[in-house]
Amino acid sequence: HWRRYIYLWVYYAVFEELNMSDLERASQVYEACLGVIPHRKFSFAKIWIYSAKLHIRRKNLSGARKLLGKAIGLCGKEKIYIEYIAMELALGEVDRCRKLYDKYVSEMPYNCKAWSKYAELEKSVGETERCRAIFELAISRDVLDMPDMLWKGYIDFEIEENEAEHARKLYERLLERTGHVKAWISYAQFEGSEIGKGPTSARSIFQKAYDQLKEEGLKEERVLLLDAWRVYEKAKGDDKSISTVEAKMPRRIKKKRMRTDENGQELGWEEIFDYHF
Repeated sequence: HWRRYIYLWVYYAVFEELNMSDLERASQVYEACLGVIPHRKFSFAKIWIYSAKLHIRRKNLSGARKLLGKAIGLCGKEKIYIEYIAMELALGEVDRCRKLYDKYVSEMPYNCKAWSKYAELEKSVGETERCRAIFELAISRDVLDMPDMLWKGYIDFEIEENEAEHARKLYERLLERTGHVKAWISYAQFEGSEIGKGPTSARSIFQKAYDQLKEEGLKEERVLLLDAWRVYEKAKGDDKSISTVEAKMPRRIKKKRMRTDENGQELGWEEIFDYHF
């Protein structure tokens, strides 16, 4: 019910601004709407943002800043941080953006998107060490919502900076934490690229990953690794190296198994594939 109610206020404010050309009245409508919402229980980022943008159209920048600052204090929704930072960035206010990002990541330390955008800001203004420090702070967090995205961003940053050794150390640190097949593949591809140590190092990593996954009994992951390895050899290797990888490829065998529900009741047969190495 609140959502419908809020949109009535929005339509009213838009009517005053566009149909009646009364920006002052439209601003009063948004202000009245914000006055009736119980922000301590719930809030609507859209109203704060629309109201702030109206202040900007009225050339009242200080009013917009004051309003968005109040919004962060009362409800602290992510959309408000994003819009406030975008506004300050458009104005070239990098220091204000930094302060907002500091608040943003302190309130949502698990938010990988926030950390990544903060690092991206520092990179965009040529602050390499600041960017690196932010990534380091981010990956040190115990709980992250999208750690893969964060690690990839950090590694890509080091590669773009032509810091091969930094990127290599990050891969090693990442593999100490996860050992995921995608991390192994990315590491091997990195070493096989122009910035890496070359094909010998790439093959060594592929082999190390294969042995690790074999030890852990991860069949499907080994297949993914071998597929990536074969693609690499077809691009960078020769007939002998391709044959070496293909010799490791498993046979795919179709099997049937009985599906059961949570209570152990049989639901019928299903076909599955198994791999024999």
